[in-house]
Amino acid sequence: MSHPVDIHVGKKLKQIRTLRRLSQTDVAKQLKLSFQQIQKYEIGSNRVAASRLFELAKILDVSPSFFFEGLHDNTNDAPKSDPSIEIVSALALIKDDAIKSRIVTFIEDVSGVTVARQS
Repeated sequence: MSHPVDIHVGKKLKQIRTLRRLSQTDVAKQLKLSFQQIQKYEIGSNRVAASRLFELAKILDVSPSFFFEGLHDNTNDAPKSDPSIEIVSALALIKDDAIKSRIVTFIEDVSGVTVARQS
């Protein structure tokens, strides 16, 4: 059984990876791992070593502490719904890149923030 901290870190990894528009394969290549290893990190079945967490933070341009943010907020084990994650997850399911781009442009227009695009 996975430890709750490993599950939390994995969820945060998936969140930031998705927000950065990187695939599991993209991240895995930079770490010289298989995408399956990234999957295991994200579901919490494999624990992320401190050195690997540091490398992930550099790749994803976040502080290592990012992966632990909100950890103590889950005091009652009730899952909290994060609309941002729901939007990113729904967007990831859209296969048509032109539609995705139009949706991202709409969100940028509404928020007033332009997201850096991955090449």
